[in-house]
Amino acid sequence: MLAGCASRPGPDALAAVQDEAPDTTKHVILVASSRARDERPGVFFSGERTSALNFARVEMTVPPTHKAGMVEWPKAQPNPATDMVVREAVYRDTKQEFTRDLKAELARRPAGKRQAVIFVHGYNTLYSEALYRLTQLAEDSKSPAVPVLFTWASRGNLSDYVYDNNSATAARDRLEDTIRLVFDSGADQVTILAHSMGNWVTVEALRQIQISGKRLPSSKIGNIILAAPDIDVDVFKTQLKRFGKPEKPFLIVVSRDDKALAFSDFIAGDKPRLGAYTNDKELVELGAVVVDMSDVKSPDEMNHSKFAQLAELAPELNGMIAHARGKGTANAAVEVAGVHFFGLDRLFPIGRGSAPTAVASSRRDGAAPGTAEAAASGAAGEGAEPAGTADAATQLVRADAAAAQ
Repeated sequence: MLAGCASRPGPDALAAVQDEAPDTTKHVILVASSRARDERPGVFFSGERTSALNFARVEMTVPPTHKAGMVEWPKAQPNPATDMVVREAVYRDTKQEFTRDLKAELARRPAGKRQAVIFVHGYNTLYSEALYRLTQLAEDSKSPAVPVLFTWASRGNLSDYVYDNNSATAARDRLEDTIRLVFDSGADQVTILAHSMGNWVTVEALRQIQISGKRLPSSKIGNIILAAPDIDVDVFKTQLKRFGKPEKPFLIVVSRDDKALAFSDFIAGDKPRLGAYTNDKELVELGAVVVDMSDVKSPDEMNHSKFAQLAELAPELNGMIAHARGKGTANAAVEVAGVHFFGLDRLFPIGRGSAPTAVASSRRDGAAPGTAEAAASGAAGEGAEPAGTADAATQLVRADAAAAQ
């Protein structure tokens, strides 16, 4: 396990840097957290739990030398010309202040592009790691969505798997509160992206919303993206029954050789995890679209961050999906560079909507991806409506996310 861990941020990763550099990109990250505050330099939020939501607003900059999929951690003497750095970080004391910040950021976007994305990190993640990863996602995706980090009380230690799992469970209500705050902010669309153990708290919070009698407005739900989900498959099946067979499916990224999930499997008594499940057909029948990356070589030894590579496949993938949809046949499976997509006919059912728009472009040639509209129906919505022209798979690709643990 230790061999698979990347370098971690130092104690000064959250220290504000006043130096400026030309051609940096600024990102405002809004934070809602079930972590306790910790005002020690370089900590900000600890790995201990709190019963109430905490909030923050953080300004980050990304250097002009940034490489897609990477986090350029600040060094002992941070240089904004080469490092990602914190420009300003402030606590917010109330939900009203958080909502005010969110509305202000949405107002900076043009009408019709006022979107938000909620990112929920996984196990063994420090607050600083989650913050920097979401900054990387916002930079690489070039999405107009306002990035919102929901960070739960992970201690950031490999040995604290059980503690982290209990912390994720304890955070369900706080995530539900956050989701409702974002939906009530005036955003046109809200996408939720979860990784690893973050999927457990995400699906649980969505299940709570589904059975609460106060469901989310389906017209505002973008995509529900579950990347390498660390959830017991049997538990997920029971969770999904509360949603029925959703009009717009969950997007589930899996890989059978994910060693981090194999470790979770072992800890859980040899029960398979959803992110390493071998029966793609069954997941499709349950109402999911499966992105199977088992045949793709991973950049990390744990095979837990493969989904970061999807961004490089965006142009070819879009063409393949558009071709499959345009043929008007039941093209439920597409393969692109070893990535297998199952259940695409669930995204683009025949006779409804339009052919997906190929709007993303690769960062390999220096071009910035275009913007993708989120579709207007969702997994947790009530009375889901027909999907529009949005290419949900493109939005998944453009998330460019998941070295995010």
